[in-house]
Amino acid sequence: MSSTLAKIAEIEAEMARTQKNKATAHHLGLLKARLAKLRRELITPKGGGGGGPGEGFDVAKTGDARIGFVGFPSVGKSTLLSNLAGVYSEVAAYEFTTLTTVPGVIRYKGAKIQLLDLPGIIEGAKDGKGRGRQVIAVARTCNLILIVLDVLKPLGHKKIIENELEGFGIRLNSKPPNIGFKKKDKGGINLTATCPQSELDAETVKSILAEYKIHNADVTLRSDVVWYYWELG
Repeated sequence: MSSTLAKIAEIEAEMARTQKNKATAHHLGLLKARLAKLRRELITPKGGGGGGPGEGFDVAKTGDARIGFVGFPSVGKSTLLSNLAGVYSEVAAYEFTTLTTVPGVIRYKGAKIQLLDLPGIIEGAKDGKGRGRQVIAVARTCNLILIVLDVLKPLGHKKIIENELEGFGIRLNSKPPNIGFKKKDKGGINLTATCPQSELDAETVKSILAEYKIHNADVTLRSDVVWYYWELG
């Protein structure tokens, strides 16, 4: 894991010192593709078995939808779960009271909705600090994320939480890009764009796919796809 974090830090440093312009767009695109791939590796179990970053934090998914409560420690997530679902989640006047995911269930208009009280995360979670990787791994399985804030703390805390989630590819309050993608056995990369692209071109798409060892596929871009959204999986 430490080597992966080191690679992430190196890429972020290179991106920070690279000016964004037409000449560097291709290079920055490749860096962002590599960054997305490395961050996914942090929260994806290897070998398809147990022992993944979310182990011990995730719970069986039940009902029609799943909502995760995400926020800093001691902001009221456990109290909110108790009031909504009648589930006891330990509450105390110190941080990191909740050390694992606590589930609850509510029913709304006939739908069964699972609520998850997730352990608090700290700034730098996306870079491996605290238990952020495990918490975010579970958050990725949710249909809706509810950011819980302390009204007495700076509103800037909301932006910090958003940055941590976005660092792992969780796109808040936005629609996914309209991309058609189909692997094939041969024929190389075939790119079709139904609208003008401000940042992507055929060579860049081929280079990004090569990062994932994909050399034969049909790709259709039905919207203007900016780098922020380019992440496979």
